[in-house]
Amino acid sequence: MSELLADGMLAGLDEIAGTGRDARRGGYSRHVWQAAELELRAWFVERAGRIGLDVETDRNGNIWAWWGTPGPDAVVTGSHLDSVPGGGAYDGPLGVVSALDAIARLQAAGFTPSRPCAILVFAEEEGSRFGIACLGSRLMTGALGADRARALVDADGVTLAEAAVRAGLDPAHLGTDREALERIGLFVELHVEQGRGLIDLGQPVAVASSILAHGRWRLTVTGQGNHAGATLMADRRDPMVAAARAVLAVQDAASARPGTRATVGRMNIVPGGTNVIASSVQAWLDARAETDEETRALLGEITALVDEAVAENGCSVAVVEESWAGSVHFDPELRDRFSAALGGVPALPTGAGHDAGVLAASVPSAMLFVRNPTGISHSPEEFATADDCVAGVEALEKLLRTLL
Repeated sequence: MSELLADGMLAGLDEIAGTGRDARRGGYSRHVWQAAELELRAWFVERAGRIGLDVETDRNGNIWAWWGTPGPDAVVTGSHLDSVPGGGAYDGPLGVVSALDAIARLQAAGFTPSRPCAILVFAEEEGSRFGIACLGSRLMTGALGADRARALVDADGVTLAEAAVRAGLDPAHLGTDREALERIGLFVELHVEQGRGLIDLGQPVAVASSILAHGRWRLTVTGQGNHAGATLMADRRDPMVAAARAVLAVQDAASARPGTRATVGRMNIVPGGTNVIASSVQAWLDARAETDEETRALLGEITALVDEAVAENGCSVAVVEESWAGSVHFDPELRDRFSAALGGVPALPTGAGHDAGVLAASVPSAMLFVRNPTGISHSPEEFATADDCVAGVEALEKLLRTLL
């Protein structure tokens, strides 16, 4: 196993450890079609070339690396290279590096596949630049319309269409890609676990059973901008105070419903001056629950509480849905087959969204989780030991051998 490792981690992860480091936040900020993510794309193309894979980029910016001749009924594995702002080193890249390593080990053993095989790197899984998670897989499957995608705007005012052109893509070709989708006979995504399931079970690897329903909503709280010194407290319609109370309402609503999760992790204050009462505040809500109905019910309760909290400060609020993904239950036959092939490893649900979950509506899909001993993800503290990463590569290699 020493050939897989360098500096106490998978060698592939070590190769990219300096790319996209975020000095302000800690961890990594690697956003689609920006410098760090483009550097990782170039790294993947070179790394795939080392083991003789043929690389192509599809109309939506997803990268395919083919082992042998591309064709239908392919076994496809992979993940993503982008990150959340200040994210960890494993979320996404672990699945990509593990796929490269698993295929390299099969090649070294003289294994010859009997069906097409590819590694697939999805674009904008985290949604950190354009606000919609799993953008590449949603476009491929038609879950996201091309016109809506082209009009998405990042924090710098750059549209997705403009960013695509800069990345060498034709925005007119964005959208449903039946040809690419129909090549996938089966998709399996390896991912670091984003939770404590494997810690509590004392296991290095698991298969996925389901994904919670989840969505993102933009809340725009509007008040009256004014002078911080000249405006009496009783005369204010301060959207910042209203937004703060709205965030507490989000916490209260989710805490009252066991198993649900709701988060406000991002805000934008306009105009953002120290001596200025804000005129508006945007806040982004992430809400999740086991079922679609529970998630919608949670949103309804949050909206009612937010309306009340905002009104107390003489402000108004508009709530706009930016993305939605219903609950996913992975194919039980495939899940059980994979669990048995790996010696009866456990099956775990996850509250995190994944490209495999998007694909599951169109093609047989499955996931492997690798233990995260901190239980922390979307943070610089995200981690997986070298031994557990190797166990993940071995598990993926075993599954590919049985599938190919």
